[in-house]
Formats: sequence, structure tokens, C-alpha cells
Amino acid sequence: MSRTDATSVLQGHADALAGAYGGEAVRPIRRAFEDAGTIEDAYAIQALNTDRWLHEGRIIVGAKIGLTAKAVQAQLGVDQPDFGILFADMAVEDGAAIAPCRLLQPKVEAEVAFVMRRAPDIDRLTTAELLSSVDYALPALEIVDSRIAGWDIGIVDTIADNASSGLFVLGTTPVPVAGLDLRLCGMVLEKNGEPVSFGAGAACLGHPLHALGWLARTLAKVGRPLEAGSIVLSGALGPMVDARPSDVFETRIEGVGSARVRFGQ
Repeated sequence: MSRTDATSVLQGHADALAGAYGGEAVRPIRRAFEDAGTIEDAYAIQALNTDRWLHEGRIIVGAKIGLTAKAVQAQLGVDQPDFGILFADMAVEDGAAIAPCRLLQPKVEAEVAFVMRRAPDIDRLTTAELLSSVDYALPALEIVDSRIAGWDIGIVDTIADNASSGLFVLGTTPVPVAGLDLRLCGMVLEKNGEPVSFGAGAACLGHPLHALGWLARTLAKVGRPLEAGSIVLSGALGPMVDARPSDVFETRIEGVGSARVRFGQ
């Protein structure tokens, strides 16, 4: 396949995924490639849509890290996380309702979010450097979604689909990271008042700061480095949970705080 033909194929997949927002989910991207596609193909598709949305006026506010759990990595046959881009219009206020038309197949995860004080120095990316580059932590709910029918995803599908991103909710209690033991912080996620997911910071690549370090290096390599004020969703602290109309979710993360969201009818 010529380079022109390959670019056309990638653009076609990007167009299909972009068109699925607010519409109908599409068949898995990986099945359209003769060799199931590569991670490089998937990030190229993601980048095409990122550029499309920037041209349309959307504003990047940060990034999300996915596949931080070893079990999920094994399921998809990879040994590293992935990332997606966060846009300003993906943010939902703490406690607000989400209109069902905004999502196709929503699921909810509880996470620690970081807000950056400055860009980390990639050449000296020690734990101390990461800690000093973070302004504060917040509790967060990520509403993941998939434009792939039936969540039938492999690594190519989820990366191409902006790491299966949807919306996100940040709590309103900023906490300095210096006093937190983020590895051991316990998390409970409740659905309609009943606990449905449990976890701790250790589920996120062993420590949420490890996930942040991976993201900082990776984004710098692809030319989209973290900046002052960037929001980072560091990865799920426990299993994700299906969401349906009228459901109410609340997470509480030890030492970090709580965040809440409801799904409209």
C-alpha cells in the first residue's frame, strides 16, 4: 500500500469515529486492517481527530491515561498504558446531570486527577520533579465511552477512539500531593448508594505518580507536552461500572475527597 493510500485509510477510520459521536457506534477498527493495525496506526488516527477538533475550535485542557491496570493490559495484549486527549467541553460539574444523548455506552471509573503547576522537566523526571510539578490533586470520575459497537475493543480500537474517552468530573477539594500517600489511598465508588467498585492508588501502575511520569514522557515525545494548568486523569483505581439513565455515582478517595455525577433520564 502506498503512503497516500495508507493515509487515506487512516483518515477514513478517523472520519468514522468522529461521525459516531452522537450517532451510532462503528465496527471495530482493528478488523478493517489486514494485520489488525499497529499502535502507531491507532495513535495516527487519534491525532487526526485531535487536529480536526482543534480546527473546529475545541480546546485541549489535559490528557487521560488508560490501561493502567495490569489485568486490562494482559487482556488487550499490551505491556504499557495508553493516553487520550481531554477537551474543555468534556468537563462536567461536580454533582451535575449528564444528558443521555451525549454518550453511547457509558461506564464510570474513579480516579485521582492531577492539576499541573508547570511542565515537568523530562530530562530530570524523578519522583521529586513530578511532585514539584504538580499543583494539587483532585478526586475525579471519568465517564468512559466507546464509539466501537458493543465495547468490542482491542488496543488499536481504544487508542484510535481517543482512549475510549467520554466526559470527566472533578471534585472541588484541591489537595497538595506532598502530604498524600497516593499508593495506599483507598477508593470506593457507589452507584445509587450501593458500593460497586473498590480500589486503591496501587492499582494505577503501582502509584498514580508513576502513571503521570509515563504520560509526561510520552506526550513530550509526540509533541503535545503537559503545560501549566493541564489536567491529568491518572487512571482507574478500581473496576469500571456500567451507567444507565437515572443512575447516580459518587466516589470517595481517602485523603483526596469525593466527586459525584448523575445520569439524566
